[in-house]
Amino acid sequence: MTPPDVRPATAAHRLLTALVISCSVLVFTVRPAHATAPAPLPDAFARAAAAQEVPRDLLVALAYSETHLDGHGGKPSAGGGYGVMHLVSNPTNHTLERAAELTGLSVDALRSDTGANILGGAAVLRSYADKAGLDAEARKDAGRWYQAVAAYANASTPEIARLYADTVYQLLGTGVQAAGVTVAPQEVTADRGAYARTRDLNASLAASPDYPNGSWVAASSSNYTASSRPSSYAIDRVIIHVTQGSYAGTISWFQNPSAQVSAHYVVRSSDGAVTQMVRDKDVAWHAGNWNYNTRSIGIEHEGFVDNASWFTDAMYRGSAALTRYICDKYGIPKDRTHIIGHVEVPGATHTDPGPHWNWNTYMSYVTGGGTPSWSTTLDNTTAGRFTASANWGTSSFSSQRYGADYRFANPVASSDPAWYKAAIPSAGNYRVEVWYSSDPGYNSSAPYIVATSSGNQTVYVDQRSGGGGWRSIGTFALNAGDYNAVAVSRWTSGVGYVIADAIRISRV
Repeated sequence: MTPPDVRPATAAHRLLTALVISCSVLVFTVRPAHATAPAPLPDAFARAAAAQEVPRDLLVALAYSETHLDGHGGKPSAGGGYGVMHLVSNPTNHTLERAAELTGLSVDALRSDTGANILGGAAVLRSYADKAGLDAEARKDAGRWYQAVAAYANASTPEIARLYADTVYQLLGTGVQAAGVTVAPQEVTADRGAYARTRDLNASLAASPDYPNGSWVAASSSNYTASSRPSSYAIDRVIIHVTQGSYAGTISWFQNPSAQVSAHYVVRSSDGAVTQMVRDKDVAWHAGNWNYNTRSIGIEHEGFVDNASWFTDAMYRGSAALTRYICDKYGIPKDRTHIIGHVEVPGATHTDPGPHWNWNTYMSYVTGGGTPSWSTTLDNTTAGRFTASANWGTSSFSSQRYGADYRFANPVASSDPAWYKAAIPSAGNYRVEVWYSSDPGYNSSAPYIVATSSGNQTVYVDQRSGGGGWRSIGTFALNAGDYNAVAVSRWTSGVGYVIADAIRISRV
């Protein structure tokens, strides 16, 4: 495709960009002596977005998906990424150096200065938008940046690039609130372009060969040793790791032949989803100790050891269910002698899972089944618990449905929600998960309304992908009582049928 409006990479253009950036950096560092100090991250995102004509909320969502807005003091991730924007320098990805070229800023500044790092990330993202042919008008629509976001992943395959970009756009739908930066939940129709025809890894189309509740993405054969365990080696350990990077980034890295590292499983922070990358029978290279590699199953967890926000209840429960399954399958005792952290491997140079990992919670889920203290599942057919107008039709078209059928309706600019009524036992925090059938013709921004203790909150879900399983839309403070707690609304500018199938509410 020939871009209709690509800025030429001329010396004059680079000089102009450098001048703009230099002015921005001066604003970051110079202010009147009596002025109130601005909030660093919000200002940095606003200025970088303006300088590079990148949608501010999209820039924040991308950064949050990479690092939870944590620069980690300039220390690199496992894949060689630096700062809030995870600018990478490794043998196959050089976005750090590319950012320096685009901005005129030094590599050292991009690694260690948060404002410079965000500006560099915005410049790299803008360069991908230029390559995709986004003109000034198109750049105002966050949905049109999908291919640029996918390119930012520098993923090993189109499937991983889509997984990465979908994560960013899901965050726009559910909202972000971290480190003093807020992105309100919003309706965005992601224009996937050619990625719409790429396999959706969120839909678990390729099932894990060894774990029934996981999906499968193969690591590079250069990153593990083929074997025939447990015949060749007994399996008597589970080793817990933290990725020092994002879920999609870790999956991509394990597919990179130059990584020389892998794990059997990777667990996502937001919802506890599991992807298997190395067969249980094979020896993954995860422990840094050959003896322990041969005898163990390695489980990586999305996140960074120094940031507790990654270690969600959903992650603990999803990982604990996997560990419990592995222990039962191979006769491994469910105790801390046999379920250990990477830091406990003899000779380990790593500290994961780190001080923020809650071993008591994790082991209680492993040994006790991980059952929430209270949970309720409500289907569209649950007697007395679902109400919808006659405008909502009934279908059993999709095999991804929960139960016998699901409800559907056209989007309209008026109030006509389908409500799920729940008997909440006590006031507190509850995780809300939704189940829907996905299809390219379903809604690109379906509104889910949660009746929280502080009023209704709405999040938006792209129902064109990721269906056929439970998907967390967040944790909310709910009042006690028997009331309409969650709704699916038709009031959206998103295109396609809105689907109302099932919801699950769990005390956390």
